[in-house]
Amino acid sequence: MPQAPPDLTVRQVMQPEPVTVDPACPLDVVLGLMNLHRIGAVVVVGPARELVGIFTERDLLRRVGTAEPGWQALPVADWMTARPHSIGPEVLWEDAVGMMDRQRVRHLPVVEANRVIGIVSTRLLMGWRAEHLNRVIADRTRELRQSNEQLLSRDAELTYHLKAAGRFQRRLLLPQAPPDWPEVRWGVHYAPLDHLGGDYYDLARPTPDQLGVLIADASGHGLTAAMVAVLSRIAFAEVGARSASPGEVLAEMNARLQGLTDDRFVTAFYGVLDRRTRTFTYASAGHPPPYRYARATGQVQPLNAQGFLLGIMPGEVYRERAVTLDPGDRICFYTDGVVDARNEIGEAFGPDRLRDALAAHGREPADRLSARLVADQLSFTGTYPPADDVTLVIGELCEGASS
Repeated sequence: MPQAPPDLTVRQVMQPEPVTVDPACPLDVVLGLMNLHRIGAVVVVGPARELVGIFTERDLLRRVGTAEPGWQALPVADWMTARPHSIGPEVLWEDAVGMMDRQRVRHLPVVEANRVIGIVSTRLLMGWRAEHLNRVIADRTRELRQSNEQLLSRDAELTYHLKAAGRFQRRLLLPQAPPDWPEVRWGVHYAPLDHLGGDYYDLARPTPDQLGVLIADASGHGLTAAMVAVLSRIAFAEVGARSASPGEVLAEMNARLQGLTDDRFVTAFYGVLDRRTRTFTYASAGHPPPYRYARATGQVQPLNAQGFLLGIMPGEVYRERAVTLDPGDRICFYTDGVVDARNEIGEAFGPDRLRDALAAHGREPADRLSARLVADQLSFTGTYPPADDVTLVIGELCEGASS
C-alpha cells in the first residue's frame, strides 16, 4: 500500500479545533455534542485548554451497562479516560499511525505548549489515507494515460510507415503485369502475414520466346524477412534477364546472397517456359515443388528437383529438369505458408490436400482456380489465424497453344 510522503506531519493531517468540554460537563450534554458533530470522542480540557482527559464511545460502552439510573447527569470526569496518550503536531504521520496501533487507541489529542490544538483519529487518518491513495491513483492513471497515448501515437506512426513500406515492397518485389502472351493465363494470390512479407514471385524474359517464373520465400516473416526478400529479388533481376538456364540463375543468386542473410535463408523455385516447344525447364533451391495438373488425364504430379537453400552453401550446383506441357495444363506454384497453415486442432493443410484440391478444380481458369484453392485452404483452417505469408501462383497453358 502506498504510504504518505515521509515529511508529512500530524499538524497537516489533524482535525484542528476539536470539540472540547470541561471536566464538570454532564454526560448527556457530552453525548449530545458527539451526536451533533458525529464524532467518536471529545477532549476534556482545563481552563487553559490543558489536556485533562478524553471521553470516547469506548468509555461510554465500558460503563453504561452497569450504570445506575440518572447516570446522564454525571460529570464527564467520572467516565473519561484521564491522562490519555497525546501527540505533538510535528510528529511524522506514519509515527502517529504506529503509536495508535501500539497503544491500541483510536483517538490522540494533539498538544502543543501544553494546550490542545487538535485531534487525530483512525477514521481521520484512514480517510486521509484513502484521499491520498485516490490522488496517487489519479496521478498514476494520468501518467499511464499519457504513456498510453504516446505509445498509441508511436504505434500509429509505425503502422503508417510499415504500410507504406509494404506498398513499396510490393511494387519492388512483385511484377507489375505478366507478358502479353495469349497462350498463358495467370491466377495469383499474395497475402503477407504482416505489412512486410518474405514471400515473392517474379517473371523474367531471357529471350523473346522464353518466360521465366520464380517463386521464393525468405525464412520467417516481417521486416527482416522482407529485407532478405528484397536482396534476393535484386539478385534475380540482375541475372534472370540474361540467362535462360534455371540452374545458372539460382547458382548466381546463391553466390550473391552469401554473407548477406545472417542466419536467414531463401528457398526458391525457378522455371523457364519456351513458347515454341512448350518445354518447361526448372530447378529448385529447397522450395516446395510446384504441382502440374495435366488437362488430358486429370492427374496431378509434383515437379521435383534437388538443390540447397540460397545464401547458405557456397558453390552449390542446381540441377535442371524439364517437362513438356500440353495445352490446358496448369502449374501451381506456392510457398510453404499454403501447406503449413493449420486448423484449430493443430492439423496442417498439407501438400496432399493442396494436390487433391487441384485435382478437383484443375479445369477452372487460372484466376478462378487460384481463388478456389485459397477458399479450400481457408475452409480447412477456419478461424485459426495464419502463421506465415501465403503466396499462390497458377500458370495456365491455354487451349490452342502449339509447339
